[in-house]
Amino acid sequence: MSDSPFSPALPTEFAGALGSLRKAVTRPELVVNEIASPANLAPYSIAVSADVSPARHGSDSDLGTGRFILLYDPEEPPAWGGPFRVVCFVQAPLETEIGLDPFLADVTWSWLIDALDAQGANYSHASGTATKIISSGFGELAKQGDGAQIELRASWSPKDADVKTHVEAWGELLCMLAGLPPVAEGVSLLSAKRNARD
Repeated sequence: MSDSPFSPALPTEFAGALGSLRKAVTRPELVVNEIASPANLAPYSIAVSADVSPARHGSDSDLGTGRFILLYDPEEPPAWGGPFRVVCFVQAPLETEIGLDPFLADVTWSWLIDALDAQGANYSHASGTATKIISSGFGELAKQGDGAQIELRASWSPKDADVKTHVEAWGELLCMLAGLPPVAEGVSLLSAKRNARD
């Protein structure tokens, strides 16, 4: 999205969504920045990234990271069910034992839905994938030992331009996956003690 004086005026609905997104208040453990949006996903979009700050999270954190993209297409693609679509990604390291939990993917998905609902986000058409990654180091990387991480790629359709709560829910999810306790009522926390990796 260009801010140049030669770019056409933004649609009123998308401009309202931008204002709402920029009013989102995330937890102090997150460092959030606006980044370039992927091209060709929609006529209008905005993207932000977030990383869990090691100074605020603790010395045993390998950091959680995420991306949040808001898409707007006034043509309302049928698969979206409206003019807006959120596409997000979150990733965080885990203890290997937690990574082996057969219910981890289900819990991760439920955390997203719980976070959206707890923030009062108005949405539909939610979909996504949760991926557990288990790794073992060999050779020069053997000293790192075993490790695990969880990745969630998800999308949903905000029902209106008030997307502030959607950004806040995404930020809360990222913090929870990074092992921080939830701040919203009604969201349960899976024990997620981290091991520092060299």
